[in-house]
Amino acid sequence: MNSPPPAEAVLIRHGETTWSRSGRHTGLTDLPLTGNGERAARQLAPHLGRMRFSLVLCSPLQRARQTCELAGLAEAAQLEPDLREWNYGEYEGLTHEQIEEGAPGWLVFRDGCPGGESPEQVAERVDRVIARVRAEEGIVALFAHGHLLRLLAARWIGLEPEQGGRFLLDTATISHLSYYQGIPSLKHWNAPLVP
Repeated sequence: MNSPPPAEAVLIRHGETTWSRSGRHTGLTDLPLTGNGERAARQLAPHLGRMRFSLVLCSPLQRARQTCELAGLAEAAQLEPDLREWNYGEYEGLTHEQIEEGAPGWLVFRDGCPGGESPEQVAERVDRVIARVRAEEGIVALFAHGHLLRLLAARWIGLEPEQGGRFLLDTATISHLSYYQGIPSLKHWNAPLVP
């Protein structure tokens, strides 16, 4: 008897906020979407509407919840605290350039954040999400945040947390994690780009 294929994950990064537009690190600060972010989230609905999800998980932060709602999946969504964005601690609200003034060469995926989370702590959270996805059948939608989803993709394909820096991810985009002959793989990344 054939076993069902392993579950896949569709990652949806939330739409634009004022801080994402200006490059400020937005961890636990609970910002809403901008008007552009709302429009982009609505434009995800036709693509996501063609897919059948066995489970929809969403970060509890409002920018992810709004994106989920505007993309048409709020009724099926369950809030998942492990999908909240990185806790940036002392770096919350700062741009990369501002952080580098005091920490030259800083990289969140390698160095973490003073007063916030380390890459290993975030990896523990995304590993729990991945285990939950892989316990499902079908396709699981995950509405979350840029740095968190980049680290999740790295962990999906067996890489260390630092390698999350290799995956660029724009707001209001869709990425698809799947398998190639049983090997966890990236099927699509950072698409479609919505103006």
